[in-house]
Amino acid sequence: MALLDGKFAIVTGAASPRGLGRATARMFAAHGATVAILDLDRAAAEEAAHELGANHVGLACNVTDKAACEAAIAELTGRWGRIDVLVNNAGITQPLRIMDVAPANYDAVLDVNLRGTLYMTQAALPGMRDSGAGSIVNISSVSAQRGGGIFGGPHYSAAKAGILGLTKAVAREVAPDGIRVNAICPGFIATDITAGKLTDAQKAQVLAGIPLGRAGAADDVAGCALFLASDLSAYCTGTELDVNGGSHIH
Repeated sequence: MALLDGKFAIVTGAASPRGLGRATARMFAAHGATVAILDLDRAAAEEAAHELGANHVGLACNVTDKAACEAAIAELTGRWGRIDVLVNNAGITQPLRIMDVAPANYDAVLDVNLRGTLYMTQAALPGMRDSGAGSIVNISSVSAQRGGGIFGGPHYSAAKAGILGLTKAVAREVAPDGIRVNAICPGFIATDITAGKLTDAQKAQVLAGIPLGRAGAADDVAGCALFLASDLSAYCTGTELDVNGGSHIH
C-alpha cells in the first residue's frame, strides 16, 4: 500500500547519502510521494532528487535564512500547487562539554536545529492552512530527553529540547486548521554524523545501554517519519515518537 500516494513532501537537510533525511526521502518516494530535497548544497540536493526518479526536486536552502525558506516554499507551491508534508530534518551537532561551548558554537547549533525548524514551519503553514490539511514532522533527539550522553554537547541537547517545545506549541495552535505536528526522537543511529566519531570503547558503551542490542539504522527513523506523515497517524499531534532501541524508556 502506498501510504503517501499523490502527496507532496519536503525533507530538509536530505542530501547526505547515509543521513536520516535521505532515507526518509527515499521511503516517501517509494510510498508514492513527490519529494523535494532541500540542502545547503544545491548540486547534492539535485543529485539526491534525481536518484529518487523523475519529478522529484532538489533545491538549495539555508534554513537559518527566513527569506530562503519562504522562497523555497514559494517555488515548490508554484510548481505543485500545495505542500502536504514537511520534515524538518536539517541539523548539526558538536561533541563539546559545557565549558567548551563558545558563542559561535551555540549560535551554529541553535540556529540550524531550532531556528531552521521554526523558519521552515512558518513558511509552510500558510499554504497548509489554505489546504486545511498538512503534516509536519520535526527531528528532535533522545539527547533532549535524557540530557545528552551520547554524542552532542549540552547546546545540542538544548536545541533538540527546544524542538520538542516548539512541536507541542505549534501542534496546539494549528490543530484547528487540520494540521498535525509531531516530533521524532532518534537514539543512537548509524549515520554520517556519528561515523568515525566514536572510539570502539565509546561505541561498545553506547550499545551496552540499548536493550535491542544494536545501533539504529536510518530507515528505522524514516519508517516512523512515514507513519507520522501518513493518515495512519491521523489522530496523533503534539507527540514525540521514540526511536531508540529501548535506550531511553520513560
